[in-house]
Amino acid sequence: MPRRKREGEPFETVSRERVLRAAVALVDERGIEALTMRDLAGRLGIEAASLYNHVSGKDDLLLGMADLVIAEIDLPSEGMGWREAMRRRAMSARQLFARHPWAAALIDTRMQAQPSGLAYADRVLGTLLRAGLSPAVAGNAFLVLDSYIYGYERQRSILAREDGGDSTDTAQEVADAIEPGAFPALMQVAAAYAEEPFDEDAGFAFGLDLLLDGIERLLPAGQPQKRP
Repeated sequence: MPRRKREGEPFETVSRERVLRAAVALVDERGIEALTMRDLAGRLGIEAASLYNHVSGKDDLLLGMADLVIAEIDLPSEGMGWREAMRRRAMSARQLFARHPWAAALIDTRMQAQPSGLAYADRVLGTLLRAGLSPAVAGNAFLVLDSYIYGYERQRSILAREDGGDSTDTAQEVADAIEPGAFPALMQVAAAYAEEPFDEDAGFAFGLDLLLDGIERLLPAGQPQKRP
């Protein structure tokens, strides 16, 4: 049942933004699978039918949530070098995913022609174009970088352990499952990670630098930028 407004409690108008923010808060607490229109309406203190005055349905709700949270990613400033701008954007996205673990998959699958998504793409592409890349190369670089940023988080989420263990536990389980003499390359890597935990931040930075180094080689002569 929706929560009744207590006597003397200030009335807060329900708007699309308030609905989206309540949905984000609910999913942060319970996970994306727990999001239902009924529970969201209860959190807002309204009837479920009233939600459809602000969102057309579940798909529209999810699209709005993706548009809302992507606005939390730091956009490159015009005076910043392209490499530092791309690095800050990537790190800001990782911080976003730490706050909203469900966001990577949602943004990756629902980033359409919405205001925040358009502003995000325009600012990133503008930074790459000003660095000297052609429109086609800038577009490819943008796609590759975002595929890495979102893909890394989704892979990390898949490998995360629900029992509180770390990567050494996962690696040891893999090593224990390998028959003696089988899969020698996999065994070497699993054994290494069983001894020392995988550093997610260092691993992310490693891959990001590989991509940025590759993009830098595509810049016109005389325009390389050193790593920060």
